[in-house]
Parts: sequence; C-alpha cells; structure tokens
Amino acid sequence: MTTSGTRAPGRGERGDLFDPLCPTRQLLDRIGTKWTSMAVKTLADAAPDEVRFAELRRRMPGVSQKMLSVTLRSLTADGLVSRRVEPTVPPGVFYRLTGLGLSLEVVLAGLRDWAEEHMGEIDRGRRAAGQEEVGAG
Repeated sequence: MTTSGTRAPGRGERGDLFDPLCPTRQLLDRIGTKWTSMAVKTLADAAPDEVRFAELRRRMPGVSQKMLSVTLRSLTADGLVSRRVEPTVPPGVFYRLTGLGLSLEVVLAGLRDWAEEHMGEIDRGRRAAGQEEVGAG
C-alpha cells in the first residue's frame, strides 16, 4: 500500500518515494549519509554489545563530536539505535543497534561494498568528464 500524499504512512503501510509529501524522502536523506553508514557499521561490528560514545568516535575517523551526536540522536529517534546512560561521573553513554538497525546494516553493507568496488571506475569517469573531485561541478 502506498500513501495518498495527505498523511504519513501508518504502521504496516508502505511509503512512496515519488510522493512529495511522503516522509520516505526525509528518511532516505537521514540514512543515506556517510556518518550514518559508518555509525551503523561500527555498531553492527560490535553487536550485540554496546559501544560507548567516545569509542564510536575513535572508530569513525573524521567525525566531529557534534556530527556524531546529531547522527546518533537521529538514529535513536528513528528506532534504529538504542541509547543507555549509566549514572556515573561523567555519565557513561552507550549505544547499540536495534533489530531494525541490524536490518538496515544488511542494506547499507551492500551499498558500501558497491561503492568501494566501483570507486576506481567512478574516479576515471569523473576525470574523463573534467571533474577532479567527487561532488565537483
């Protein structure tokens, strides 16, 4: 079932990417970022164990504290990641993938594999088109 464009899909209903009012578009924007892919992979590699925030940041080269916080907040709000705070000083904050998050990892793993396998071809195509950097132009 697809949405009519006048409301968000309910539980058990399927979204419609081509409907401008469907929240599927926003979901794809959120899960399609490099930081989301890296966070999900890092948490999947640790599953079923939890990972502390600082350890996640160490395992994700280049991510800022703010960007990791924003990414984890979004993944938690979407039900893909669970967050646990231990009442210590300073508080220990732990993350793990939910079952839904683990199902997303399967899909993202295929996309990451494809990107890594074909990056050379993409680079050659961009150079041939006169665009030296990914995203240039």
